[in-house]
Amino acid sequence: MLKGVLFALVLQVPPAPAAQRAPDPPPATEVYLAPMEPSADGNIRVGAPENVSNNPGYDNQPFFVRGGEALLFTSMRDGKQTDIYEYAIATRSLKRLTSTAESEYSPTPAPGGRISVIRVESDGSQRLWAFPANGGDPALVLSGVKPVGYHAWADDHTLVLFVLGEPATLQIADTRTGKAEIVAKRPGRGLSRTAGGKISFVQKAAGKEPWQIMELDVATRNATRVTETLQGREDYALLPDGRLLMAAGSTIFLWGNDNRVKVWQAIADLSSADIGSITRLAVSPDGTRLAFVADETASKPHHD
Repeated sequence: MLKGVLFALVLQVPPAPAAQRAPDPPPATEVYLAPMEPSADGNIRVGAPENVSNNPGYDNQPFFVRGGEALLFTSMRDGKQTDIYEYAIATRSLKRLTSTAESEYSPTPAPGGRISVIRVESDGSQRLWAFPANGGDPALVLSGVKPVGYHAWADDHTLVLFVLGEPATLQIADTRTGKAEIVAKRPGRGLSRTAGGKISFVQKAAGKEPWQIMELDVATRNATRVTETLQGREDYALLPDGRLLMAAGSTIFLWGNDNRVKVWQAIADLSSADIGSITRLAVSPDGTRLAFVADETASKPHHD
């Protein structure tokens, strides 16, 4: 059973579901799981990755449950629409959690033992829904806020949302009132809850300025800068100690290793494991596992 909310999240839906973009087929991506451990020099050693989705189609948005014993992800297995699957790490078994005519994205453990998702409804609306973890009918979480692209739970009734538009906006919503308030424009697609209860996000620039990773204090609505992203990259994951992981191509980078000089350092090149371009990343609550999304082989083109 899923319990509570993740320690640190990387919450994501595809760049724009069918209602918001040309009806191209989704990219053929896979979800991988790799062990992690501290290295002697204070960095992190990433072990051999294992393909845990094993599906020729689209697999994306990995998300650890709070205890870290399972991984949620989005998968298209019939060529028509996406559903949510759960991979149990100990038994290496896969279970389908949703089976609907609509598409569900961005699975996230939610308050009350539920799983919240972005659902693409029959009329193309994108709204936030929640499914009981043990099965059952879903319920709308926010009926009047759309089109939602990504979400993160700040507490049991407060959400931070990426809402699609020109430009896209970052909004804080309260499930008790159903109301949402814009707090930033042009956010990135990754939203992560920090150990201190803030929401981490990427702030994209209107021009050619570097993108910034920010931390939003939901109570005060104030956002503070953490560091620049790798150039043109917006997917990242938080480690339990506050350090960050990003990827460019098949290489994984670590930020925050040296408290005096915080720079992005390459810690793992996974090209030898036939890993293509890495996008979404998620770290287990205890920091011992890394989940990521990549093209099926290094020879395939990169897809965001």
